[in-house]
Amino acid sequence: MRILGIDPGLCITGYGLIEAGPKGIKLIEAGVVRSSAKEKIEARIEKIYKGIKGLVRESKPDVLVLEQLYSHYRHPTTSILMGHVRGAICLLAKETGTQLVGYSATRVKKAITGAGHASKYQMQRMIQNLFNMKSAPNPPDISDALALAVAHAHISRMDGIARVK
Repeated sequence: MRILGIDPGLCITGYGLIEAGPKGIKLIEAGVVRSSAKEKIEARIEKIYKGIKGLVRESKPDVLVLEQLYSHYRHPTTSILMGHVRGAICLLAKETGTQLVGYSATRVKKAITGAGHASKYQMQRMIQNLFNMKSAPNPPDISDALALAVAHAHISRMDGIARVK
């Protein structure tokens, strides 16, 4: 199963493509799509949409995994901006016929580290160790996207079914 994890952000959208099977999990590709704060919001969303669309068309993932939207009362604007990008990715999943799955941040952290409140550093180190990387993926959006994909591989194997959100 090919799984594409996406960490949506208006400045940096991280992605991580893995292949999960009976022999384990293999890293295929990971990176980011960037947009500039100097551009209008519609141009930024289009840039991210086109970047991820090209990746989806080229890599043909079976599942696209997004983090569920979460809003912290101190930073509501962050979740609103993330929501714009997340909406574009949801539309892309529908257009390409790719299954869409969503998990909360705590569910992903628990699947990766065993602790639902693991730090960003712990998550980066687990991803680094899992894929035998010399250093943690940088920027952290890459490790977040890979964590989403790996979490789905573990959760779907345990549950036996994918959770579509």
